[in-house]
Amino acid sequence: MIQALIIDDEVDGRETLRTALESYCPQVRLLTVCDHPVQGLEAIRSLKPDLVFLDIQMPQLSGFDLLQQVAPVDFEVIFVTAHDRYAIRAIRFSALDYLLKPIDVDDLLEAVRRVEERRLGPGSAHRYQSVLNNMQYRSRRIEKLAVPTLEGIEFFETDDIIFCRAEGNYTLLYLKNNRKKLVSRNLKDFESLLCEPDFCRVHHSALISMRHIQKYVRGDGGYVLLTDGYHVDISRRKKDEFLQLLHRI
Repeated sequence: MIQALIIDDEVDGRETLRTALESYCPQVRLLTVCDHPVQGLEAIRSLKPDLVFLDIQMPQLSGFDLLQQVAPVDFEVIFVTAHDRYAIRAIRFSALDYLLKPIDVDDLLEAVRRVEERRLGPGSAHRYQSVLNNMQYRSRRIEKLAVPTLEGIEFFETDDIIFCRAEGNYTLLYLKNNRKKLVSRNLKDFESLLCEPDFCRVHHSALISMRHIQKYVRGDGGYVLLTDGYHVDISRRKKDEFLQLLHRI
């Protein structure tokens, strides 16, 4: 049995989720429902749940602020949000679960199933720390990217990333001084956080740092020469978008 809390300041959100859990998730036992983040923080500390359904946007403390106060997170979290695009990108990057309001029952069942699977494996506290680190940059340029791994979290200075190349479901990071690192996140995940104008997806398999361009050579799509002598082709489909960014440098 999964011991769970709901923390959500919106009455409709709380009651919809409570009803769905009672109707469709018999493996989840709801310990309590909190309508304020401070109350939720106290409930986490006193009840020690296995799972928290956590609204992201709340008064006084956001869902992420709340997690900062209990870190390291030793329980599972399913984030709940209505429209926070940056938060959703950061959550996806850290391979965590979220539900969009209004709650879809199929999405809820899938998220709970994944929680059950994770409870049988190693702890996932490092993935929550990863999303907390990346969320601190939501209002400005990311300076240091936190990437969750099986062992913990790896931090990469974004100024050190020359370009990223897709390797199936993985991404190969090309770093300054001819360093390389293969990480278990796909290229779309990196694209979602390393946004314009600092990075540009120039090909289905390549995301480049605009700060590391040494030369652009015209052609059908053309190509760029990057720091440390790397050569990356520009696809015809991405050429106009790339040139618009290039002119802004």
